[in-house]
Amino acid sequence: MSEDRPTSAALARENEELRYQLEEAQELIHAIRTGAVDALAVQGAEGPRIFTLQGADQGYRTLIEEMNEGALLLTEDATVLYCNACLAGLMGRPLSELIGSAFDEFVPPASKEYWAGLMLRGWGGKSKGELLLQTKAGALVPFSVSMNMLQFNETPTLAVIVTDLSAQREITAIRAQVAEQNALLDRKTQALKREEAARLVVERAAAEASRMLEGISQIAWTTNALGEHTYRNRRWYDYIGQQQGQGPAAEQSWRQRLHPDDAAPTLARWQQSLQTGQPYEVECRIRNAQGDYRWMLGRALPSRNEQGEVMQWIGTYTDIHEHRLALERIDHGQRQLRDNNEQLTRVNVDLDNFIYTASHDLKAPISNIEGLLHALLVELPPATVQTEPVQPILHLMQDSVNRFKRTIEHLTDVSKLQKEHGLPTQPVGLAGIIHDVRLDLEPLVQAAGARLDVDVAAVPTVLFSEKNLRSVVFNLLSNALKYRDPGRPPHVRVRARSEAEYMVLEVEDNGLGLDAHNEQRLFGMFQRFHDHVEGSGIGLYMVKKMIENAGGRIEVSSRLGVGTTFSVYFVR
Repeated sequence: MSEDRPTSAALARENEELRYQLEEAQELIHAIRTGAVDALAVQGAEGPRIFTLQGADQGYRTLIEEMNEGALLLTEDATVLYCNACLAGLMGRPLSELIGSAFDEFVPPASKEYWAGLMLRGWGGKSKGELLLQTKAGALVPFSVSMNMLQFNETPTLAVIVTDLSAQREITAIRAQVAEQNALLDRKTQALKREEAARLVVERAAAEASRMLEGISQIAWTTNALGEHTYRNRRWYDYIGQQQGQGPAAEQSWRQRLHPDDAAPTLARWQQSLQTGQPYEVECRIRNAQGDYRWMLGRALPSRNEQGEVMQWIGTYTDIHEHRLALERIDHGQRQLRDNNEQLTRVNVDLDNFIYTASHDLKAPISNIEGLLHALLVELPPATVQTEPVQPILHLMQDSVNRFKRTIEHLTDVSKLQKEHGLPTQPVGLAGIIHDVRLDLEPLVQAAGARLDVDVAAVPTVLFSEKNLRSVVFNLLSNALKYRDPGRPPHVRVRARSEAEYMVLEVEDNGLGLDAHNEQRLFGMFQRFHDHVEGSGIGLYMVKKMIENAGGRIEVSSRLGVGTTFSVYFVR
């Protein structure tokens, strides 16, 4: 084993030879750089190769040495024939270490394939690209590489210029940052210009609004988009009894002058409009100079710019105090009317109950009286019944019983009639009803020698209850015949026409007629103005109720000694 290990003396000799070679290489490099030699021998695979440096190239060598970019010459196997000091500095290596070395050693593994492609294109003529090179410290630095094939002493070489891109990329980043800052500054400048333009627009709009609002009769005001007041017209200061700027600001604030009961809902409504941009409308009470609270209708609309943003609010307060009091009086009257209607409803119910009870309780005694009257007629001798004092009395008694029974029946009919509101209606043929009633009254028509003219073709049907329509026609025609003038033959005209909202039926006679002051009393219950005609005075009352229950109305026009016309208005 001792034979395989070199001795100390052998190591010393080897070390001395290496130091000598290094010194010789450094001297050679120095000589080449200073132009002291003009030839260079490089050992290659095929033996030593001689490269000469002509004296005429000294100026170019000096130029290359002073360049800020790295420069080198490569052989076909990428051996460094020459490089300048700048490249040595960029790579962090001495020149002696670079010259004669393989440049591939400085290319990281990930970039070797790309480097081989660059060299291949470079040997073909020219080549350019970007490449990462590894410095002596191990750092990877980006470089721009430019290659060009040259003939050097009739030997092809690859001239390479290497430029450090680190600084350039930093400059690019700085430029990008500067450009971004400039763009931001431009945007801020444009924003300031827009804000200034918007401010001028707002000021012009406010000035124009102030000029217009001074001429209106309502209290007018404006605020900015945040709801802060920017203007109040003269009407406001007249209302609060102060001059603009007089006294503390709180005395001029509408918030401080709101009625305590109205403050919370009014302010809430105002905040909602500010947040949503919806129109503002509220009714509230505001204290005036005399300390009285008056009702005001507050309204405001937003004024927007071209982008749809709210620039300001323009509003008014309109005094509606008297109108509000009138509404309160109307509301009070309506409440009283509802109370009265409820009371009348209760009275009607009580009346219905009374009528039902009275008719039920009275039927029994009147039936008893009628039975006793019949029993008396049976017990009395026929000769006595036919005598002058007895026979009229018995007749009067029977007539009274009959009238009493009819009155009870009429009261029952009236009670039923009160409940006929909303009775279902249907189209009823008017001519058919009149024809049927005329047949029923034919004996009366013949006895009176009356003439009856009917023309209802313009209204074929009316919307009404068939039963009630028959009752209405019967009452009007029978009255026209019963209350005839004995001095002339009865003449009754029945006509129909159509109006905007009604179908109208007219019954005109040439009978006795009435004074004008008796026309409205004609429809009262148990009202009679001619005692020579038999009747209960309840027929026209029931006619009026039936028509009104269906939404219509009845009118009468009469002249004493000339005749009477009844006009019935049926709802379409």
